[in-house]
Amino acid sequence: MFLNMSGHSKWATTYRQKAIIDAKKGAIFTKFANLITIAAKKGGDIEANPALRAAIDRAKSVSMPKDNIERSIKRGTGELAGDQVEELYYEGLIPPNIQIIVKCVTDNKNRSGASVRHIFTKNGGAFGTVLWNFEQKGVIQINNEDFNVSGLDVEKLELELIDEGISDFIREEGGFMIHTELSSLQKIKELLEAKNLKLESAEIEYLAKEQITIDEESTEKLDKVFSELEDNEDVGDYYSNVI
Repeated sequence: MFLNMSGHSKWATTYRQKAIIDAKKGAIFTKFANLITIAAKKGGDIEANPALRAAIDRAKSVSMPKDNIERSIKRGTGELAGDQVEELYYEGLIPPNIQIIVKCVTDNKNRSGASVRHIFTKNGGAFGTVLWNFEQKGVIQINNEDFNVSGLDVEKLELELIDEGISDFIREEGGFMIHTELSSLQKIKELLEAKNLKLESAEIEYLAKEQITIDEESTEKLDKVFSELEDNEDVGDYYSNVI
């Protein structure tokens, strides 16, 4: 289940695709710059900081200029002055028992908290504790078209990745999703890239331990919530427990 920035929609409505065609390019750059800054607070070495590497890869996917990326890193490491950026998590539920975690990267926690709360309440939900049902994993996405171009055998690849210690290999209609431990994300990413396999994404995400299925009416409602979160300037990521 591809949860990051797409909820249950998997391929068709991923935030990355939306961002590339979004006319508000400056706002998108600001969002990714803040994600890089937050990640860089844990160290500016991308080899030792998988979260930073993932944030930079996401910024590059929307053609963010190299200078912007470097400035964002320096803000995070303290080499460059700038507004104080915080990473905040909000947890909540919307009917019927849909758990959502929202990560905000913001210089104004009052603004971000109020805006995310408003999205929950206007859709019949409320803030509440749900983090207990989630765990962080490395998540790699590969779409079918890119996999087919590679000429690789999926059965052999799955067995090789299992030998390398991946947590899960999931086949979906649109492609494949690979789960790894956080410490293994970069190793698996490099292994796949060495096979000339183009990756849709390789990021650290919150995955639900127990997932639920929802009906069509609830799916439409959830799509609306996700769309509002995507359009919020402070929201960096969101995750749900929906299959």
